[in-house]
Amino acid sequence: MKPYRIGMYGGKFLPFHLGHRYCVETAAKECETVYVILFLNGADEEKIRKQYPQEWLSGEERIRKMEQMCSELSGLARIIPAVIDTSDLRLPDGEEDWDAETPLVRQLLGDRLDAVYSSEPHYGEYFSRAYPEAVHRLVDVKRIRYPISGTQIREMKEEGERRKWMI
Repeated sequence: MKPYRIGMYGGKFLPFHLGHRYCVETAAKECETVYVILFLNGADEEKIRKQYPQEWLSGEERIRKMEQMCSELSGLARIIPAVIDTSDLRLPDGEEDWDAETPLVRQLLGDRLDAVYSSEPHYGEYFSRAYPEAVHRLVDVKRIRYPISGTQIREMKEEGERRKWMI
């Protein structure tokens, strides 16, 4: 029996990379059901896509990669890919409003959530407010297993080097 019934892992995935896959794989090993949520059209994404207009950062490509990854890992757990459009969920200064996104996540997940997965300790304050019933499961915080970030991948000049980290 797995320690958690329902888990969730979300992000912008600009781009989807091996560290993201590892986090989803970890969640799938620990949860009966895992929701993988792509938050699309946020303020950060807008800025990033203006600076890096590559096709592999398009919403369509990230949705395709998310669905592919979820299918590949489906033998570990029930994995449900989902997309939440955040284009209308902004603070007055134009930045993303995670608190406005929470009801959309709740609508998708219902009232039951046992674990929220991330590699970012500073997300804990938000997660404890938004999902007080769930444990914040930190995965590979020091990036030992996959020493990479989306920012590093976007800044790589060589296509081959970039592709070895992406899924």
